[in-house]
Amino acid sequence: MQTVHQEEVLSSLLQEELKPLVRAVDEKAYYPESFLLSLGRHGLLSSKGKTIAEAAQSEAEVVRAVSSVCMTTGFNLWCHLAALTYVRHTDNEALRERFLEPLENGELLGATGLSNPMKFYADLEKLHLRAERVKGGYVLNGALPAVSNLGEGHWFGAIAHAENTRVMAFISCDAKGLSLKEKVSYLGLNGSATYACKFEHVFIPDEQILAEDADTFVPKMRPYFVTYQVPLGVGVTEAAVASMKKCSSKQNGANAVLPVQPEHIQERLDHVKQSFRDQLEQGVTWKGILEVRRSTVYLTLDAVQAAMMHAGGSAYLQTSADGRRLREAYFFLNLTPTARHLERMLAN
Repeated sequence: MQTVHQEEVLSSLLQEELKPLVRAVDEKAYYPESFLLSLGRHGLLSSKGKTIAEAAQSEAEVVRAVSSVCMTTGFNLWCHLAALTYVRHTDNEALRERFLEPLENGELLGATGLSNPMKFYADLEKLHLRAERVKGGYVLNGALPAVSNLGEGHWFGAIAHAENTRVMAFISCDAKGLSLKEKVSYLGLNGSATYACKFEHVFIPDEQILAEDADTFVPKMRPYFVTYQVPLGVGVTEAAVASMKKCSSKQNGANAVLPVQPEHIQERLDHVKQSFRDQLEQGVTWKGILEVRRSTVYLTLDAVQAAMMHAGGSAYLQTSADGRRLREAYFFLNLTPTARHLERMLAN
């Protein structure tokens, strides 16, 4: 868990560095790179002296707090923490030695290119990338339709079909043969630095291979991949509850007759938060964290829609925080694993 000092540092960063950027992030597709780096520079992402589980508890609180202010930025942070998850779990000690500290201390930003592979492992899609073994590494070809939190000097994980297996690589955005095309036509989250990635004979040396056997590596790290997503929805839900409470006196208290009240959402939120704490404290399991993630998706949707009703006409202004959170929640619904992806996995 975070110390009092860390909580104070985070609160200060949110107030001074993130809140002034939220409108630009949402309306002008501004990428909050400097804020993301600040989190590391202030020690909020350090795993020094912590187990992977202990680091996750502390970092989940950072994601929650950031997402309560701006879920686009929270999502970018999740992308970075996904990259950290890969590096923390790899058996490639040289890679971990090279990247772990820079990713934790604000020198480098990372991302995840695993939307397609996660769907591949759930039997929903074919794998988009191909890898050919060559001397000293692999050559990758193919395309990923959308990878977020990318930019000059950034690194991201990706999985490709090799001859008889699948390999997972850690890739520089500056790699020769990799072309990036920015995507900013989304309903929301346009400040997330999302790009389509085309691989044309991209050489990845062995020292950048996270796993020679991705099929074995993915089950080991994916519970934490999903763990860091839960606080995205929790943060948005907390902000929606706070918004509803602020609107309680509107039009002579007419909101009191609406079918969904802030206390209804709060009760469900408390249950989700307790279930999440249980996972973190007792050991994250794949099925357990998927169930928490699914509950969080539907809770977040109900929370932001209720907040729209409680706010009334002001929620329909383009600058409305309630409207922004509505769009953020619909993105959360479609963040891998999506709602239907979750339902499919939990049904099996």
